[in-house]
Amino acid sequence: MVLSVEADERKGLLEKIRGLVLGGDFPPGAVLPEAFLAQEFDVSRTPVREALKQLQNEGLVEIRPKVGTFVREPTHREIIELFQLKESLEGLAASLLARRGETPELSALRRNLEDSEAAVLTNDSEAYARLVHEFHWTIVRGSDNLKLAEHYERLMNQLAYQRLVLRTIEHPGRIAASTREHRAVLEMIEHKDPFGAETAMRNHVHASSREALTEPAQSLRN
Repeated sequence: MVLSVEADERKGLLEKIRGLVLGGDFPPGAVLPEAFLAQEFDVSRTPVREALKQLQNEGLVEIRPKVGTFVREPTHREIIELFQLKESLEGLAASLLARRGETPELSALRRNLEDSEAAVLTNDSEAYARLVHEFHWTIVRGSDNLKLAEHYERLMNQLAYQRLVLRTIEHPGRIAASTREHRAVLEMIEHKDPFGAETAMRNHVHASSREALTEPAQSLRN
């Protein structure tokens, strides 16, 4: 029982620190001070160090011995490769969801589209970024494939997708285009067309990757 509690606490700490990194509290290149994290979460430095090592394995931070731990940004090549995997996994997820018929996830996707269109009208980029995250995860959960979701979560963490979305939706017209692409995916799922759903999702992810890769050269390391 004690070991179980300790494991839960370590997992909780890992998720909190990961959330700081992915949420933008510490931008790429920023230092992640062990002492600050230990004080912030009221723990010793040992579990903080263990959590940072795990985040390094996930590709989110870089630990430089005797220097410090820094938030890492994916390289240009890594972004390309991760988006290729994202396209395949999300295409498969959309296809699997389309085969399931009417599910709670479908209702959630419809509400998400309504909220997204409202965010477009008010130009609420932060709300839209959150809704994008929810839309994609709803489809992955709706696939009812636990292994797919497991690999997808790791991929999304490595891609630091939330940061990418916040950058790309600043591009003129991207929010409206993304919403149209989401609606096309939903329509194929509603029509129970697995091949159409996979194609629409792949097209959407490919369009997103193009937007992500149009960032200034200095923000994407070779």
